[in-house]
Amino acid sequence: MTIASPSDPHAGSANRGAPGPGIRRATPLWLTLLAVSLPMFMATLDNLVMTSALPVVQKHLNASVTQLEWFMNAYTLAFATLMLAAAGVGDRWGRRRVFLGGIALFTAGSIASALSSTPETLIIGRAVQGIGAAAILPLSLALLAGAVPESRRALAIGVWGGVSGLGVALGPVVGGAIVDGISWQAIFWLNVPVAVIAIPLVLAAVDETRSMRVHLDPGGVLLAGAAVFLTVWAIVHGNDDGWSSPGVVVPLIVAAALAVAFVAWELRARQPVMPMRLFRSRNFTLANIIAVAFSLGMFGAVFLLVQYLQVVMGYSPLEAGLRTLPWTAAPMIVAPIAGALAPRFGLRPLLTAGLALQAGSLAWIAAVLGPSMEYTALIPAMVMAGIGMGLTFAPVATAVLADVADADHAAASSANSTLREVGVALGIAVLTAVFLGAGGQISPTGFDGALQPAMLVGAAVVAAGAVAALFLPGRRVAAERAPAGDPAPAEATPADVAHEVRA
Repeated sequence: MTIASPSDPHAGSANRGAPGPGIRRATPLWLTLLAVSLPMFMATLDNLVMTSALPVVQKHLNASVTQLEWFMNAYTLAFATLMLAAAGVGDRWGRRRVFLGGIALFTAGSIASALSSTPETLIIGRAVQGIGAAAILPLSLALLAGAVPESRRALAIGVWGGVSGLGVALGPVVGGAIVDGISWQAIFWLNVPVAVIAIPLVLAAVDETRSMRVHLDPGGVLLAGAAVFLTVWAIVHGNDDGWSSPGVVVPLIVAAALAVAFVAWELRARQPVMPMRLFRSRNFTLANIIAVAFSLGMFGAVFLLVQYLQVVMGYSPLEAGLRTLPWTAAPMIVAPIAGALAPRFGLRPLLTAGLALQAGSLAWIAAVLGPSMEYTALIPAMVMAGIGMGLTFAPVATAVLADVADADHAAASSANSTLREVGVALGIAVLTAVFLGAGGQISPTGFDGALQPAMLVGAAVVAAGAVAALFLPGRRVAAERAPAGDPAPAEATPADVAHEVRA
């Protein structure tokens, strides 16, 4: 299925060499879905692919616990910091073009990571991967939303969310299988053949789209990136340096000041990287609050639990990854169903139920953890968590775009993806800080009494997200709102919303 769109009178030479006005290539919907989802799967897989390999990498590279955190956070921080910039560049230079550039850079970072021989070089390689992923994830959703009619957008986003869930599910399993069967370096070499397939597929199946933004917003990008980086830096170093030390307190104060400066800058910017008017939408605002709470609580918990399965329970990387499947595989099935159910039941009940299930599952895990615990005691809580994740992935993405104009899809998607990845980075940093603060260590006896408080903190954060979901508009209210493809709200000026051009 394809849709036609009128040519933009402001396109100028941007349409040169493209099909005639208003004509798009007849590309099957399934092929477009495959083209935009395969690179996104690669990026989401690498969010957690290292979790099963961390104990092996720690021994091989003689890495500290802090460096283990940075193996994860170098990726998520670069990812989070640059997604807003990637969306702006994609709007100006072409979303497909920047999407392809992201795939190429992600692959280069994967090769650099595979060739690493020290913790420092691996951290740098992971950061380069994150820079590439920053162009992949938000533009993947923007390209999909632009290719699908609104009547089928929730279903298409549901499938997209299922693929995202598949990346989360297979991360620990693929990482564990490759580490056991080959080496930890091979988890990065795996991305090379995927990119070789993905790049020609995108060229063949995805049309170029852009918004005619005249200016980028480097000031906004720098302010947001610096605020995120300093926040995570302070949290990661809190236990080692002391929470009252200048090296922790000063970065937190500066980060807060930069966040305020970012908002002030965006309110005055001619074409802001994160348009503040988007937050006038209750759907958009609450979806982002939910995304941060969900990512912070759940991904921080997965990071610690995979270490527990290996270090305390004695499973190999592959065995540990397989034992996370009751948790991480459920979204593959549940997310597409949630996407299909969203138009009928609305987003509020799905998200509230999903987040409540996840909060309950983390509290359950905290309650059953103990020196004599058997793995089977974790299975019901893991299944509960997986169903909850599946009910969250697609509805959050749908809520972000629910009443946003087509020209703002990339900006809205990148804002949500940015905040979600900030949540991942904060989750790993905060829950690890709680774990270490309770006397925890990555050793067979170092988890005793320290993992429970970290899980309970994660449960509390996710529960806060469930409370936020209760304030989403009901299905009837949402149906009365203008659809996402309608023009921007009246208060938005032409400088705020760029005209959409499909080349």
